[in-house]
Amino acid sequence: MNLPNLESEIERDCERITVSAPRRTGTLTRIVGLMLEARGIIASVGETCGIKTVDGGLVEAEVVGFSDNTTFLMPYGHPAGIGPGSAVIVYGGCSKVKLGRAMLGRVFDARCAPLDGKPAPKYDDEQGLQGSSLNPMERGPIHEVLDVGVKAINGVLTLGKGQRIGLMAGSGVGKRVLLGMITRYTKADIVVIGLIGERGREVNEFIRETLGVEGLAKSVVIAAPADVSPVLRVRASNIAHLIAEYFRDQGLNVLLLVDSLTRVAHAQREIGLAVGEPPTMKGYPPSVFALLPKMIERAGVGRNGHGSVTAIYTVLMEGDDTVDPIVDIARASLDGQVMLSRKLADAAHYPAIDLSGSISRIMPAICDREMLAAANRFRRWWTLFQQNQDLINVGAYQRGANVDLDEAISRRPEMERYLRQEMHEGVDLGASVTLLTKCVSRHD
Repeated sequence: MNLPNLESEIERDCERITVSAPRRTGTLTRIVGLMLEARGIIASVGETCGIKTVDGGLVEAEVVGFSDNTTFLMPYGHPAGIGPGSAVIVYGGCSKVKLGRAMLGRVFDARCAPLDGKPAPKYDDEQGLQGSSLNPMERGPIHEVLDVGVKAINGVLTLGKGQRIGLMAGSGVGKRVLLGMITRYTKADIVVIGLIGERGREVNEFIRETLGVEGLAKSVVIAAPADVSPVLRVRASNIAHLIAEYFRDQGLNVLLLVDSLTRVAHAQREIGLAVGEPPTMKGYPPSVFALLPKMIERAGVGRNGHGSVTAIYTVLMEGDDTVDPIVDIARASLDGQVMLSRKLADAAHYPAIDLSGSISRIMPAICDREMLAAANRFRRWWTLFQQNQDLINVGAYQRGANVDLDEAISRRPEMERYLRQEMHEGVDLGASVTLLTKCVSRHD
């Protein structure tokens, strides 16, 4: 037989031969809390596995670590029905997420399954969960103002398209209502909302009452309540960022709201401690302080200024603790913060924005001189009054002792009216600036 002909025949035969991938299975050896240990499987971190129960069902779990021949998994649901020797099957392919414009107006869980009772939407694309990192030199600059419909932020804490900012507050001071206002009245093209670690009742209330039909129509909501597995809560935060990146890459200006960054940190703390990481400040393992900055950096202006993701992360100040480690890392990683005051909330001053602790670091680069001067004058008067409020209230301050303080006292009612806003009232950027200028203009 001719040798070249023989080689051609072999090549054609090889092309027709298909070999199925080996079925990767192992056995469960140990359960401690929500941490499962398996042997006999080879799987990478992030892959999905199925664990057979005694009644023939499956409990899905995610690979979160390994040590020698032991693989650590954390279940997506309750591990009832599994025990020593339960079969573990590696599925793989967990890092891909389906995406599409049909997701607008819908509510999904951490695995992108619809939660609103409607059928799954038509998807246009599929991408890796972690997205694709951008070269910082390829990112466009922040040079445009984002109108959020809240005059206190528009005028005094102006946000830029692509800015990352923290909404810092204790519990029960109105941060969720403020998020709903921003969602309804913002001029962003798309809003992506990640509700992470919240009570299930509050998720439903936020969507139905706070967000409303108007806000939901231009939003995609990813919800992972407090009762779901910590791996699903971390996954939900990554999915919210991925969806925002998807719309950004289409040239759209996206507003990303994550409520809350603290709950994401709590979820990662559960995972890290379960796999044996050493606890540090307040029990947070090192992986928490690696995860949060990496996640925050996914927001920003797109490649060469093509689209943007403006991110607002709520940060829970537990016990109104301003030196909480998550508060500290948020301040260090973000482009500013909006502080909410319990004192103002108790006085029915909503939104309870405390200018004394709030700042937008991008504001000087995106506002003109006149607007910046008006905002600085407003902040100076407000802060000066706050610092001397006790003296003023007890009558210890005598008018004429400080000209600026006298001005702050006389302007106080106007400034309070400016900072207050009803939740069903939107004020656009132009009106916000006009009202600010009028508020700080010199009296005749």
